[in-house]
Amino acid sequence: MRVFVTGATGFIGTAVIQELIQAGHEVTGLVRSTEGARKLTTLGAKAQQGTVENVEDLRRGVAGADGVIHTAFFHKFSHASLSTRVKIVLGGNPRHAASRFMAIATETDRRAIETLGKALSGEDRSLVMAFPTMALRAGSLATENDPSDPQSVGGGRTISETTTLTLANHGIRSSVIRIAPLVHGMGDKSGLLPTLISIARKKGVSAYVEDGVNRWPAVHRLDTARLFRLALEQASAGSIFHAVGEEGVPFRDIAHAIGRYLNVPVSSIKKEQASAHFGWLGAFVSVDNYVSSTFTQERLGWNIQQPDLFTDMEQGHYF
Repeated sequence: MRVFVTGATGFIGTAVIQELIQAGHEVTGLVRSTEGARKLTTLGAKAQQGTVENVEDLRRGVAGADGVIHTAFFHKFSHASLSTRVKIVLGGNPRHAASRFMAIATETDRRAIETLGKALSGEDRSLVMAFPTMALRAGSLATENDPSDPQSVGGGRTISETTTLTLANHGIRSSVIRIAPLVHGMGDKSGLLPTLISIARKKGVSAYVEDGVNRWPAVHRLDTARLFRLALEQASAGSIFHAVGEEGVPFRDIAHAIGRYLNVPVSSIKKEQASAHFGWLGAFVSVDNYVSSTFTQERLGWNIQQPDLFTDMEQGHYF
């Protein structure tokens, strides 16, 4: 199968590309730079320079593809083009810059998905889209049958899931993979786990909020990559899957593990202190994101093969 991958040089994207190539697929990845292009060719993939902001770049990538895996999203300010960054900075009150950034990021994602879908329409081709489990209802076990929640901490991205699933009505095998916030593995430099480690190192304390019993799911990047391949090959139109290896790791346990490896104290903080301590992560650290992947494992024959979160941390590459 000829596969077009967005977010191709990201932590998950590169693992997806390696998984696809090992399975015999021909892969082209969308990259923003010549450095990114060199990285992909080293992996054995073709590179197409462009951005998810440019619909013509997306149409060109889909033109020769049998399927698309869409992992790109503006997770950082630097991911946006210069003109978009200027619009965010100069677009109004500086205090609202973060909300402007998120609004532009979600609209860019919606438009990209819609563009990819239209380019794929008319044939039984596959589109697999990455989505965060943090956009699900908090506080109880979430399954693949549960809709995303616009009121959740990640709810701004529900439009992306809705847009993807709607494409199933147009002859596209569209599917969504909801990914745990803690995607871990070798090479993780900017994910949520290294961010938490960096904060603890800088602050001199590894913190959790209140009693810290809220849970975050976790998954290894290589297990995640395999799930994307299985969905590309097998998923029926309108399917939802969960890239979750561990349903819910108590945040307090994560804080204690970080504290132990950094040799810093571990402490509870009040909820109103979370933003001051964790920065932009303050809105997420107390969320109870408890998520099941039972249907995913049964439907696609996906099983966990890689180390769990704490085993991965014990191997030392995070410290």
